[in-house]
Amino acid sequence: MWKRWLALVLALVAVAWVRAEQCKPHKRPVCGSNGKTYLNHCELHRDACLTGSKIQVDYDGHCKEKKSVSPSASPVVCYQSNRDELRRRIIQWLEAEIIPDGWFSKGSNYSEILDKYFKNFDNGDSRLDSSEFLKFVEQNETAINITTYPDRENNKLLRGLCVDALIELSDENADWKLSFQEFLKCLNPSFNPPEKKCALEDETYADGAETEVDCNRCVCACGNWVCTAMTCDGKNQKGAQTQTEEEMTRYIQELQKHQETAEKTKRVSTKEI
Repeated sequence: MWKRWLALVLALVAVAWVRAEQCKPHKRPVCGSNGKTYLNHCELHRDACLTGSKIQVDYDGHCKEKKSVSPSASPVVCYQSNRDELRRRIIQWLEAEIIPDGWFSKGSNYSEILDKYFKNFDNGDSRLDSSEFLKFVEQNETAINITTYPDRENNKLLRGLCVDALIELSDENADWKLSFQEFLKCLNPSFNPPEKKCALEDETYADGAETEVDCNRCVCACGNWVCTAMTCDGKNQKGAQTQTEEEMTRYIQELQKHQETAEKTKRVSTKEI
């Protein structure tokens, strides 16, 4: 029992000595492991004793300001609502060009109008890729003018992403190009695009759902996870960058794997029904 009292007395004496002891005022700044700059080593150890904290010297000199990247930044994505709005505007534009047959003249029906535009923008391979599809859509200023973001560049990127999302709707052979029949299906007014969800860890997430990894944010858009690719600042910048890039690659691959598994399960279930 007396040993405990002795230890307590010695500890109190040590604290009182530290409180009374003044460090020499020489300037040799060090950065503590708590991110605080101290005038010298003595001041660091004195603060550790006074606060009862474990503080070590991280490096000599003033602590460098850490620039943390907030995960609030989200990737530019085309949500299903953006995709469907663009599709609605295109169909509305094309339907306005329908000309009914007259007494002595033949008009133009919807399929013929699509065929005309398909041939105008096809480079000769009987397929429309994303750049050709985008040029077709850009023929109508109202259709292409979907603005979700405050800056022009992001809205331009949004249009390209929504064109990709439209191609994915009816791209049956997954070559990211549309034959005329696929093009016709994509813009068929009676076709209702299915709602696609994203999969992660045996769970499905609706369009617009978000998840985070380090300083990056991933968003579910049109059935796919889309992630930012920011480099997270850390204590050892070079090592932190390498680690973050590797982690992000693995994480995105994991997301894609879960998504593919969910799609296969869905197809099998549909066949059984």
